[in-house]
Amino acid sequence: MKKRYRVAVVGAGIGGKHVEGYNANPDLFEVAVICDRDPERAAALARQVRGGAAVHGAYDDALLGRADIDIIDICLPPFLHLEAITRALRAGKHVVCEKPLVGSLAEVDELERVVAETKRVLMPVFQVRFGNGLARAQHLMRTGAAGRVFLATAQTHWSRGADYYAVKWRGTRAYELGGAFLGHAIHIHDMLTALVGPVRRVSAMMTTRVNPIETEDCGGATLEMADGSIAVLSVTLGSADEVSRLRVMCENVTMEGHGEVYASSKEPWVFTPKAPKDQAWLDAALAGATAGQEGFARQFEDFHAALETGAAPPVTVAQARASLELITALYHSAATGERVSLPLTPAHPGYHGW
Repeated sequence: MKKRYRVAVVGAGIGGKHVEGYNANPDLFEVAVICDRDPERAAALARQVRGGAAVHGAYDDALLGRADIDIIDICLPPFLHLEAITRALRAGKHVVCEKPLVGSLAEVDELERVVAETKRVLMPVFQVRFGNGLARAQHLMRTGAAGRVFLATAQTHWSRGADYYAVKWRGTRAYELGGAFLGHAIHIHDMLTALVGPVRRVSAMMTTRVNPIETEDCGGATLEMADGSIAVLSVTLGSADEVSRLRVMCENVTMEGHGEVYASSKEPWVFTPKAPKDQAWLDAALAGATAGQEGFARQFEDFHAALETGAAPPVTVAQARASLELITALYHSAATGERVSLPLTPAHPGYHGW
């Protein structure tokens, strides 16, 4: 019989999306506690939990000491992640944490040591990896049907105004830790590497033009991927309409995500065969792709399987580290005008923070 893990969700803002994911897997998880210092917001989210949940007002030893809680799910502002994760792991809990995992490569490496010491599981959140459209594209890549990648483009063209930045920690280097590249485009850039593979070299430019904030809200970058292909990234928070689009041009097919703006790995995706291939060939090539739950629901479902079998979680700390390594390289390139080669060592100027 499968264990039903009891979860405390810490942070009732983005925590609402996590609750939806747990609610979609009622046989696998029970959200037992919503923790937030705003009692009204916590109570409102607790009412959305299947069967209801208790409310706790502080992230404290009383919560972490509860023997009936298996998982701490952290949905706090980024600058609080390192301490919150470390406390939960040392309290013997498995941990789920929103992006960005922490604020530097040095902090990721510190967390990996704590994970090894405590023998608990830490799963970073990258729910956009879990979409049926992206899964079909990955199938073409994995089977070799797509052929060599030539060029990829990743567009994060969103809209954020004064109302969004009325939350005082947003748009600040000290608390949000970064701007549009870190907080908004991180998902589609993670999708890019999940599909095409690791990055070899980075050249980036960033600026602040849309809002009077400390962090960047516009930028672009060119990546040389490890397989020799090129990827072009464009990011803005000043678009009149909102677009999240990953387009990958390959030897045999062009693949393009047309899914939801905030869940662009979902269907519909468009797959266009390149001559002399035809639609019948493409249909056969896609036939082995599997579909299932998407987004948070699928990531949490796969997390449960990993906990039960002892396998690696569906998103690993190493994968979150690769994402933050790219972020570090992007910020360093934009600040210095240099092309930055990956991987980055502890001797790199950005290792302790971008």
